[in-house]
Amino acid sequence: MGVILFHYFSLLFSGILGATTIYILVRKQMFHLTEKKKFGKNLSASIILIEVVMCFLIPLAFAVWLLIEEIQGINLNIPSTIAEIQKFAEMVKERTGYNMLNTDNLVSAAAYLPKIGQILIGSVSSFAVNSVVLLFVLYFMLIGGKGMEAYLYELLPFNNANKKDVLLEIKVMVKSNALGIPLLATIQGGFATAGYILFGVPDPILFGFLTCFATIIPLIGTMFIWLPLTIYLAVTGDWVNALGLAAYSLIVISNVDNLLRFILQKKIANTHPMITVFGVVIGLPVFGFWGVIFGPLFLSMFILLIDIFKRGYLENDKTAAPKNPLNKHT
Repeated sequence: MGVILFHYFSLLFSGILGATTIYILVRKQMFHLTEKKKFGKNLSASIILIEVVMCFLIPLAFAVWLLIEEIQGINLNIPSTIAEIQKFAEMVKERTGYNMLNTDNLVSAAAYLPKIGQILIGSVSSFAVNSVVLLFVLYFMLIGGKGMEAYLYELLPFNNANKKDVLLEIKVMVKSNALGIPLLATIQGGFATAGYILFGVPDPILFGFLTCFATIIPLIGTMFIWLPLTIYLAVTGDWVNALGLAAYSLIVISNVDNLLRFILQKKIANTHPMITVFGVVIGLPVFGFWGVIFGPLFLSMFILLIDIFKRGYLENDKTAAPKNPLNKHT
């Protein structure tokens, strides 16, 4: 039954996981309103839902709308676009000897264009549906409160010490990813957008958004955006802006992440980069947008469960005194 339910709820999993994430972040507010301020549960939950809409859903919807506007604003005049592509391809061929317009590359590009449109349309519709699911599920989680938490706590198949470890890991990872990743991405994307505008990159806002998403990949994430842009400026002959963008990216964009993590190190878990990378790769196809948070969380939880098994079974066996079956007195 669980497999069947999981299968049919998979389309709504982003909303359910989003509600779970936000509940972990706002549960103390709910308890403060109901226990300290003596507000009713319905009123307290409604206040928090308004806060979620104002502080999370509206800014995120605005960012999605702005991204769509930027994409729609791109000049898609077919003849002029083809001419620009041919001109750029000829420059690349003259200077590198690589033919971008060979048959294989054209076929691959043509195959990806419809997929990009389908992904964008599907993502927008999924975001709208899961936003409604998020608010609906979050409301009843807030109403359930400590009673719901106590019931779920009893369901965990661990001893009390391991239960605390698991819940602490979930709390730290959710807060780290739900607050840290968007904050770091937004700030780093803002610095990148400023640099793109300063050094004459075409469609700087669009590439700034792409840089925000690229920050998910540690160490070299933003390089996937600014390095091709630098090469483009250099190939088109704008060497001053190309060198300026390269220096700005290496000095500013690449170091903003390290500086912010140093400032926020008490609030952001020190997650290994491999867990983040593989967690996001696994999480995005399964959970959509929320895979950024729950992909690394699930991978971290898997490693934690292995450690619990090691401490609970393997280490106990090693430290136990061996019994000699030939000695009746042992």
